[in-house]
Amino acid sequence: MFSLSRVLSSSALIAIVLLPAIGRCDDGIVVYNAQHESLTKAWAEGFTKETGIAVTLRKGSDTEFANQIVQEGKASPADVFVTENSPAMALVDRAGLFEPLSSETRAEVPAAFQPANGHWIGVAARSTVFAYDKTKLKEADLPASIVDLSDPIWKGRWAASPSGADFQAIVAAMLTLKGEDATLAWLTAMKTNAVPYKGNSTAMKAVNAGAIEGAVIYHYYYFGDQAKTGENSGNVGLHYFRHQDPGAFVSISGAGVLASSQHKEEAERFVKWIAGKGGQSVLRDGDSFEYAVGVDAVSNPALTPLADLQAPTVTPDALDSAKVSELMTKAGLL
Repeated sequence: MFSLSRVLSSSALIAIVLLPAIGRCDDGIVVYNAQHESLTKAWAEGFTKETGIAVTLRKGSDTEFANQIVQEGKASPADVFVTENSPAMALVDRAGLFEPLSSETRAEVPAAFQPANGHWIGVAARSTVFAYDKTKLKEADLPASIVDLSDPIWKGRWAASPSGADFQAIVAAMLTLKGEDATLAWLTAMKTNAVPYKGNSTAMKAVNAGAIEGAVIYHYYYFGDQAKTGENSGNVGLHYFRHQDPGAFVSISGAGVLASSQHKEEAERFVKWIAGKGGQSVLRDGDSFEYAVGVDAVSNPALTPLADLQAPTVTPDALDSAKVSELMTKAGLL
């Protein structure tokens, strides 16, 4: 049987050393935050302003915090876990460490953006895209499917950040949609074809600079740069795979209340707030450029509407980060 302890990355172990157990917070709630720091800070400030409940944020990555929570178990000092991608939520949920959310909180978000068991909820989303060099590639040159990037004609021409939780969430979706054999075959071909970069923004910069023709990333890196100077995306175009392709996967950022929390009522109020009108308006009006997922919520108008992405249906709690790590290691990517 595959052991969870075998997938603890070195970064996760470092996080446990650098983020030792802290005393339980009697003045508000503690949030283990794996989302972008600026976004969750805006959420926390808005929530505190409205409710008077203080929020202490601890920063880490999806994988680091998910494994840390499993290690801490019932002794975890955190009240809430917020992620960029849902595989980390699924890992914690499988360990039985989430407190079920109330029906009122779950009602803030459509069923498609939360697991059926109600143990956590989606609070934002991001779309997989193929960022390409517009000076070198035309629409007709682009891969129809993300699976096509395994073709030898793409050798040395595309990039990704395989060590990141973002890319591993995309692989988890492919595993769910295509199965283990097809996913391993694609990853093995990726080892030959793709150029690894550290981080999605670095991969996009390489595309913009002409160092590589394309990269599999999430959409918001492009929109965030465009909203600033555009210096790292001026030559970049975004290709949406659509047609329910694995490459059209929309990843859900999640939030949940830990069963070990001593402040469950306040913790759930925070989760409900970020999934509700207050938190979703931060996505609409802010500079994160992530999709709003709340009922009747509106995303930033610069974004391609979620309904137009033709994303595949992926059950968020079915995403298996442990199996993804196993397959990527087998393929030589980790």
